[in-house]
Amino acid sequence: MFIDHVIIEVAAGDGGDGCVSFRREKFVPRGGPNGGDGGKGGDVVVEASAQVSTLIDLHYKRHYVAGRGEHGRGKSQKGREAPDVVIRVPRGTEVRDVENGEMICELVEDGDRAVVARGGKPGLGNERYKSSRTQSPRQFTYGGDGEARRLEITLKLLADVGLVGEPNAGKSTLISVLSAAHPRIADYPFTTRTPVLGIVRAGESDSFVMVDIPGLIEGAHAGKGMGREFLRHVERCRVLVYMVDAAHEDPEASYRMLRAELLKYDPALLELPSVLAITKSDLVPDGAHGVPERLRRLHEKTVVISAVARRGLDDLVGLLTNLLRA
Repeated sequence: MFIDHVIIEVAAGDGGDGCVSFRREKFVPRGGPNGGDGGKGGDVVVEASAQVSTLIDLHYKRHYVAGRGEHGRGKSQKGREAPDVVIRVPRGTEVRDVENGEMICELVEDGDRAVVARGGKPGLGNERYKSSRTQSPRQFTYGGDGEARRLEITLKLLADVGLVGEPNAGKSTLISVLSAAHPRIADYPFTTRTPVLGIVRAGESDSFVMVDIPGLIEGAHAGKGMGREFLRHVERCRVLVYMVDAAHEDPEASYRMLRAELLKYDPALLELPSVLAITKSDLVPDGAHGVPERLRRLHEKTVVISAVARRGLDDLVGLLTNLLRA
């Protein structure tokens, strides 16, 4: 199961209370205060891990509570600090506060960490308050409260190239041919229900990560179909490939619809380097030569391909490699 959006509740631990204590030992007639400080409450920490690829663990466990720090003790003994609670998430995860929408952190690299709920401060024991004027203080402080928050956790996949197209535009077939990915392929719409990542080799030394985004339909930016749920994964792509079926009843309208949906979702997406791939040329009479010139002129960089017939794929990979290098 691919889970890329969850809401969880976290609570850091309270700090331990300070202690009021005095030395009472045989042959020590003037024992002073020796109440120790409390321990700090545990933090709740979010950490990016390359070993995690989905938020499924957070889907099933939505409450994370850190422990409370120990109270201080006599003989100047400080309470033990509570351990942190670490939540491991995939790289590319964003964390926001549900109450105010504030972005707390964005974890991109393996090992990135952020404290999302801070543990309470430790209370002070009466030993802290002794002075030349106050030799027998009975003053102490309670430990501070730990933070409690509701968090929105969102995964945005990290990929170099994103495939954008209508259902059955040939995205899954293309990524299965170019990489070792094995998405579900069938002759009906929405066979791809989750984003699929694949590594594409470009020569002996170059490679890049390609992501197959589930098909977009008109109104996807507003939540129609499966669009908005997965459009977030396009945001971190460096290059986009618009895929238009050459056998579509109106390929030009399909291309304009894809551009319009990205514009309405996030205008910045149209600024990304992009390629128009006219797919399924094997279904057009005369193959690639049968694709009208007006379709080739729709986009600045256009390539005609057939994943089934393995035609035009080297041109596409070469074009994408050059764009990524630039």
